[in-house]
Amino acid sequence: MAIVRWNPIRDLVSMEREFNKIFNSLERKFNFGDGDGENQEFENAVWMPMTDIVEDDNKYYLNLDLPGIKKEDVKISYSNGLLSISGERNQETVEKNARFHRAERSYGKYYRSFTLPQKIKENEIDAEFKDGQLKISIPKSEDAKPKQLEIKVK
Repeated sequence: MAIVRWNPIRDLVSMEREFNKIFNSLERKFNFGDGDGENQEFENAVWMPMTDIVEDDNKYYLNLDLPGIKKEDVKISYSNGLLSISGERNQETVEKNARFHRAERSYGKYYRSFTLPQKIKENEIDAEFKDGQLKISIPKSEDAKPKQLEIKVK
């Protein structure tokens, strides 16, 4: 039996997951919506990576903490304005006679998604993974960049 640290956010995510299951089953039962299991990755996720979101004049930046995960185990996808990051962190094997005194790290499947603004350069989204940090840069389109107008005084 694994020891899991209580995390109130996990309870909220769990509650949202249960509501999604209820609504998905209603969609399938009464044939409305697409009900194709689009949220399946979210429903199966056990934890969400902590993320910083930063913006400057030219780009949006997402910085995710994914310690103990290999680059090839990170899946990033973009579709219809939704950027999704998913994967899995496996628990390390522990000797049979070993006892945990504290277990705070999360293991299992993770999933995180972000709704991106409409005015971005979709084909230029870039991701870099190094030392357990996933850094994603999302360039803004020219329409979204702030403009400075000079107003002449008469």
